[in-house]
Amino acid sequence: MDLDFSADDHAFRDEARTWLRENVPRERRPEGGKAMRDFDFEWQHRQFSGGWAGISWPAEYGGRNLSLMQQLIWYEEFAGAGAPPVGINFVGLSHAGPTLIARGSEEQKARHLPAILRGETIWCQGFSEPGAGSDLASLRTKAVIDGDELVVTGSKIWTSYAQHASVQELLVRTDPQAAKHRGITWVIGDMNAPGVQIRPIKNLVGIEDFCEVFYDDVRLPLSNVVGDIDNGWSVAMSTLSFERGTAFMADIVELSRTVTELVALAREVPRWDGHGHAYDDDHVRVELAQLRAEVDALRSLNYATVSRVRREGRPGPEASIVRLYYGLLSQRIYDLALDIAGPQCSSAAPDSPAARWVRGYFNAFRATIAAGTKDIQRSIIGERMLGLPKDR
Repeated sequence: MDLDFSADDHAFRDEARTWLRENVPRERRPEGGKAMRDFDFEWQHRQFSGGWAGISWPAEYGGRNLSLMQQLIWYEEFAGAGAPPVGINFVGLSHAGPTLIARGSEEQKARHLPAILRGETIWCQGFSEPGAGSDLASLRTKAVIDGDELVVTGSKIWTSYAQHASVQELLVRTDPQAAKHRGITWVIGDMNAPGVQIRPIKNLVGIEDFCEVFYDDVRLPLSNVVGDIDNGWSVAMSTLSFERGTAFMADIVELSRTVTELVALAREVPRWDGHGHAYDDDHVRVELAQLRAEVDALRSLNYATVSRVRREGRPGPEASIVRLYYGLLSQRIYDLALDIAGPQCSSAAPDSPAARWVRGYFNAFRATIAAGTKDIQRSIIGERMLGLPKDR
């Protein structure tokens, strides 16, 4: 693993830190609706205008064509500055964009990549179905070729921000007679096409960030297929490897900042027995130290993933270790946060500091489900890295 920082890297870090200090929005990001969409668009467009969108993307499509190491530095500084998340731009920036760069046609890249970086098009992901979540290859949404179009019928679920999106990365079954992992096609979907119906779903904290999407004879041009017809599983694995690997750089740095804030919380709230503060409890200090060490270990694991991407062009199966570790660690951090905050959380107003830990606790439940459950990640690690036999 070669992750030495060059003089150019250090200069880039200083430049990024300065820009973020001067441009990070100070107002709180809205949690839903049009206000959230407008906020995310403005923040993404500000980054693009400042030259900070698509650090490692090709320059001909609006990126800066810099190294993956400098992309990593940007994520680190981004999270360290307390910048708002990319929010509804996540799928476009971390899934669809990298997938199109790796597997898309020149026409698809030219059409979609600049719009993603400018924040002008919002993407969502149409992979999971009611009977095909972790077992993604069981998907049943079908697409029939009719002339130069695909006619799509079926449904997807857990589609984040579908109600705001205009484009979708969509997996459909184009050959129902083929083997389970064959006969699948990755296609660019039009969320405004006739026949698309969207039903928002509220999450545990009452925010509509998930959706069901239904397709009733939705027509998509064959030119929207990424890769080849019936070869979508290979393209989808590219998408998921980005989601499980480099897409989590900023989240890991943010997790480190969360632990630092949790230490500060422990220094402020009263100890359970009323004597001193929570931080004075030996058990609490040991737990905090353990979490901080594990976040640093997770960061090192992600560095190893970045090193592999730099050599081979895409993350390998070890990205599943990062994804699994991140999900489990997130839940433990917020479990401890509620133990420390204690009674403050039960009566916290929605805009109070304590409410942040409650929201984080509920949101952490999905950390071991999204992008493949913890069981799926363990199967990938066992089969592809350790050479264990497939689970029958």
